[in-house]
Amino acid sequence: MAAAAEGPPELRASAGKQDPAIETAEEAKEPAEADINELCKDMFSKMATYLTGELTATSEDYKLLENMNKLTSLKYLEMKDIAINISRNLKDLNQKYAALQPYLEQINLIEEQVAALEQAAYKLDAYSKRLEAKYKKLEKR
Repeated sequence: MAAAAEGPPELRASAGKQDPAIETAEEAKEPAEADINELCKDMFSKMATYLTGELTATSEDYKLLENMNKLTSLKYLEMKDIAINISRNLKDLNQKYAALQPYLEQINLIEEQVAALEQAAYKLDAYSKRLEAKYKKLEKR
């Protein structure tokens, strides 16, 4: 094999290559103690950053929910004020209607009387037309 290593470069390259079916083993080396400590510190630092982000996100969600609850509460207070005003106005309207009720009854009574008077006028008109017809009939005789 030493002769192959001393030959032309093409032969040296093929001599350095191994058969793909043959695996080589490497010696397992334990990382240095300082590397493990650094990796642990890095892991804990990144985990702390992650947990801080998660807690911050949760805290922001609760703040958003709190703000939404405050706005909803204010909206309900506005709606309550509107409902109170509507109730007050409805009571005023009912009182005004009650005050107008006697006048409305008088209007209904007058309307009935006008209708009766109109009927009487139609009857009187019909009677006067019959009377006129009789008068003309008598006049012709």
